[in-house]
Amino acid sequence: MTNKTNELIKQFSPQPINIPINKCELEEVIESLISLMFPICDCPESMNIQDGLLEAAEKLHTNISSLHNKQAADEKTEAFFQKFPSLQKQLYDDAACYLKYDPAAKTLEEVIITYPGFYALCAYRIAHEIYLLGLPLISRLFSEYAHSKVGIDIHPAAQIGKNLFMDHGTGIVIGETSEIGNNVKIYQGVTLGALYVEKKLSDLKRHPTVEDNVVIYANATILGGETVIGHNSTIGGGAWLTQSVIPFSLVYNSVDVKIRTVKNFIQPNDFVI
Repeated sequence: MTNKTNELIKQFSPQPINIPINKCELEEVIESLISLMFPICDCPESMNIQDGLLEAAEKLHTNISSLHNKQAADEKTEAFFQKFPSLQKQLYDDAACYLKYDPAAKTLEEVIITYPGFYALCAYRIAHEIYLLGLPLISRLFSEYAHSKVGIDIHPAAQIGKNLFMDHGTGIVIGETSEIGNNVKIYQGVTLGALYVEKKLSDLKRHPTVEDNVVIYANATILGGETVIGHNSTIGGGAWLTQSVIPFSLVYNSVDVKIRTVKNFIQPNDFVI
């Protein structure tokens, strides 16, 4: 390394950013909450689950205290852990849904340990409860941590019903004001987004509503806050939707696919002049 590089580094003086929470500590919290909710993941046998949860609760409480006063932190931390058992039950039901619908899934343990869609759903359900407690910064940090790990972007403010099945999952985007009903199946690359982005729309519903029992195949894009996908509909792969469809709809692109055999085909002579 040259002397000039040394001088440049010594001259660098970053502007401090006042971040009231500890990002690394909160990432440990979301990892701990998921691991301790499902001890088959990577929880050491020697770790007592209650002790682990107490440690996570203390870190969460400390970070909430930096945003609010101690009394508010006490109340919000207690309110979250009151929901923790029901969260665990809901997520076990979600995992059972993966096992039911994916022929590649052989056991519940396989779903919990290996499925990126299930991991993202765990982080979302935890982050959503934190969001409802009036902690948008911490909830967004939780969801973005999951996003960085599995490539699935679910805003913690989105409203998602029971048994969301995200197969493969990579590239799924579910925007802030999305509403998803029960028993919905979404495949990789699906976007539930806004028609356009302007700051003045921040308090409006910008993302679609997907009703119960809808299937959305890979790389479909559904946009707009007034767009409603009626229940029991199927959206084909690669579809682009900016308007509502009635229940029991089948939406797909018309693609002209040509197939020919190459067996015993004599390649033409190539002349280069």
